[in-house]
Amino acid sequence: MPIYHEKQKWELCALHALNNVFQDSQAFSKPQLDELCQSLSPGTVLNPHKSMLGLGNYDVNVIMAALQNKECDAVWWDKRRNLQQLQLDSIIGVIMNMPSPIQLGFVSVPIRRKHWITIRQIDNTYYNLDSKLNKPQSIGDTEAVRKYLQTQLKVKGCELLLVVEKEVADNRKWLREEGAQAEERMSELQDSASAAS
Repeated sequence: MPIYHEKQKWELCALHALNNVFQDSQAFSKPQLDELCQSLSPGTVLNPHKSMLGLGNYDVNVIMAALQNKECDAVWWDKRRNLQQLQLDSIIGVIMNMPSPIQLGFVSVPIRRKHWITIRQIDNTYYNLDSKLNKPQSIGDTEAVRKYLQTQLKVKGCELLLVVEKEVADNRKWLREEGAQAEERMSELQDSASAAS
């Protein structure tokens, strides 16, 4: 299967990440994301969900709304959780928000902005589909992607969103059984502690 890899234009990394995760150049367009921004903050002059220059720079609310339009959800990954609990075969892909240096031509400015990237499995291999890369970067198998994600999550400001179908989100199938059971026990203990006090 050929890999679809959308390249960086303007500040449209959220658009590129969405299209890369769905492996479809037509999954979303800039006008669609701009419309979602308007629906999230109707009647505002300066929309807080995108760049005031109209070049993109969409926030997480736009990504979440876009995924819901595809009957999918974004599940925020709690960094305190062990990545071994992640049920990789139940997710469509991963969208990460990470600090990235600003480039002015060939010069890198020491200011960091947030940048959306996609990690996705294609033909049993995980790829980094960062729109700033010249081509997709092979990460490897499930253990290699877990190590890669763990390394990225150690970077200050890095956040990870699991892209899953709605049913997977609703039933927490993105979490391995033992992880889900441990969370249930922890929730029960917290409820018992709250009731006792």
